Amino acid sequence: MINAHPQPRDAAAAHKRATLGAALAGLALAVAFPALADTLDQAKRIHDRIAGVPPSEQVLLNMKAELDNNDGVAAAMLAMEDDGFYNVTLKNWAAPWTNREMDVFVPLNDYVATVVGAVRDDRDFREILYADILYLADPALGLPAYSNSNNNHYAQLESAGLSLKDALVVRSQASVTGLPADATAGVVTSRAAARSFFKAGTNRANFRFTLLNHLCMDLEQVHDVTRVPDRIRQDVSRSPGGDARVFLNNCLGCHSGMDPLAQAFAYYDYEYDADNDLTGENGSISYNAEGAIDAATGTRVKAKYHINSATFPYGYVTPNDHWTNYWREGQNQVLGWDSALPGEGDGARSMLMELSHSEAFASCQVKKVFKSVCLREPGDAADRAQLASMTTDFKNANYNIKQVFAESADYCKGE
Repeated sequence: MINAHPQPRDAAAAHKRATLGAALAGLALAVAFPALADTLDQAKRIHDRIAGVPPSEQVLLNMKAELDNNDGVAAAMLAMEDDGFYNVTLKNWAAPWTNREMDVFVPLNDYVATVVGAVRDDRDFREILYADILYLADPALGLPAYSNSNNNHYAQLESAGLSLKDALVVRSQASVTGLPADATAGVVTSRAAARSFFKAGTNRANFRFTLLNHLCMDLEQVHDVTRVPDRIRQDVSRSPGGDARVFLNNCLGCHSGMDPLAQAFAYYDYEYDADNDLTGENGSISYNAEGAIDAATGTRVKAKYHINSATFPYGYVTPNDHWTNYWREGQNQVLGWDSALPGEGDGARSMLMELSHSEAFASCQVKKVFKSVCLREPGDAADRAQLASMTTDFKNANYNIKQVFAESADYCKGE
């Protein structure tokens, strides 16, 4: 009796022959039609970089058609339709901005969700720092309601594996959190940011990490000892270790510019039970609205702005949230401040608009996207020219960050 089924050894041999045949056919196709192989490979690479997952056959062919038409940006835009762009790429891109450790492995939170939603909706990306917006899950999904004192809403949204592209809806931050509308400032007044950067301390951390995350520079890069020190608070010693030169050559360079700007946060704090909740997991943002008086200061200013006042009693005593940008003069003019803005104002929103309307903010977003998509830092003259071109296009596209993702993917498609 003849066995119609091949034995295991015969099956393995048949598989090897089929694999070899497919490989040879693919090689022949690549030799005969190299452009076809190149554009297919480039389309897949763009999709992998943008969405983190391979494309479907139809999407791959559609992207290839755009590349064959010399429109890599359009091909990248097709890749952005994949849920992976929102659930993976954008989440991982924004997650490090939400904590002091710059850890990407943090749960979804209101800061990250607001960045993801703003990108999806093609918003002016500058608004993430100052608009009265907050993105949360559509109530129809039946998730726990947003809470000022925990992250359950976003944790369950993430654990449910839902598409952020479809699940997120935008709301007025004031209507969700109860903050006065003029006290909201995009992701900076989100619960996640408050927990990380308003908790304890002096609120300088929120300013420093905003500078670091959204202007791509730490205080060392804006150090300028030529600015007037009249707004430096009482908690900064004028002679650390008994040596006034340390203050004049080091401390002054950061605090003379930072303290007048961080004054915009004077009415904010993060309240939590430090004895039983060391990390502030269940705390909430606190804001002294108009008419509120802080017992420690006798004004709306939070007590943290007056701590360690005996360090230098003749230092600046913060009376309100009026901020001034001393960096509009001196070496930090190079940050490209918007001449249409006054350079001073009251409260967090106007100060964060000052930062986000700078040239430094625009170029920073482009650098961050380039690194995320190209998986490397810009390295040579060609890269720097590309960054400059993408920064111009970003601004001309009404600060739509999708344009930067698309152009970065197109630029790096051959790598």
